[in-house]
Amino acid sequence: MRYISDLHEGEQLIVHYLCKKKEIMKSKSGKNYMSLVLADKTGEIVGRVWTLNNDIQAFEAGDVIKIDTRVNNFNDELQLNIAKIRKSMQGEFLEADYIPTTERDIDEIYKATTAFIDSFQNKYLQQLMSNIFVHNEDIRDTFLRRSAAKSNHHAYMGGLCEHTLNVAQICEFLAPRYKFVNRDLLISAALLHDLGKIYELSDFPDNDYTDSGKLIGHIVMCCDLISTEAAKIEGFPEKLKHLLTHCVISHHGKQEYGSPVLPKIIEALILSYADDMDAKIKMFETALEKVPQNTDWVDRKYPMDRDLRKSSF
Repeated sequence: MRYISDLHEGEQLIVHYLCKKKEIMKSKSGKNYMSLVLADKTGEIVGRVWTLNNDIQAFEAGDVIKIDTRVNNFNDELQLNIAKIRKSMQGEFLEADYIPTTERDIDEIYKATTAFIDSFQNKYLQQLMSNIFVHNEDIRDTFLRRSAAKSNHHAYMGGLCEHTLNVAQICEFLAPRYKFVNRDLLISAALLHDLGKIYELSDFPDNDYTDSGKLIGHIVMCCDLISTEAAKIEGFPEKLKHLLTHCVISHHGKQEYGSPVLPKIIEALILSYADDMDAKIKMFETALEKVPQNTDWVDRKYPMDRDLRKSSF
């Protein structure tokens, strides 16, 4: 496998890549050509097919394709000049090469998640969380596959469960260090805070916003889930449901960041900082991973809006 991140100008390759986008366009001279966006787990690259003939066999966006190509430099960016294409056949490629995936063990993440649930003293929260994360196989399996974002942080398969566990572990560390914190409420909110993203984002290879994600958003969808699941548990306290829901709807910390209300209980405040901390550090980590070996600095990165430096000396 020749990964996109390792390509160099002038290489002639026969490789398999995922086709994310396919368009027929016209050149300045009026000639039709094919424009592609190709991807693997390390990134994306533009491909151009200038000659549309029998060497370009049928395929669609979403297919893994086998290409005969040369790597060119166009406007200081690498681009593929493709001579031949056919749809890749089963056995010729590994799906894992084309989908960015967490480096951590998904089974271990899930075990740590359920260990939190098993440790709860509050029987209502334990039942609620068990129903959602253990007994509901659709939610469980989707939770373990989804990314935590389209692009900003943990934007890879398994990113959602990785981010969720990180936030829960940060909250677990902070809970005994402050007065008035209800540990079970805080950890439950941490495990639930981004669960609506299983509906907000589509599965890979698209990893894009769904209709409901664009129209409603993960916060509202998670609150609906809490309300639905709490109603199934006899005697679930209404006040507890409201406190848990408040933590979820306020976890972005500020109204301009998408939360309809500010954190008004201590658990909600801790959750908002833990969530922001893990997201920001992951953005920092991802940026530094891309720094060339001969430099320490990363140019100003959105959404952190600052230059970033390795702490090398």
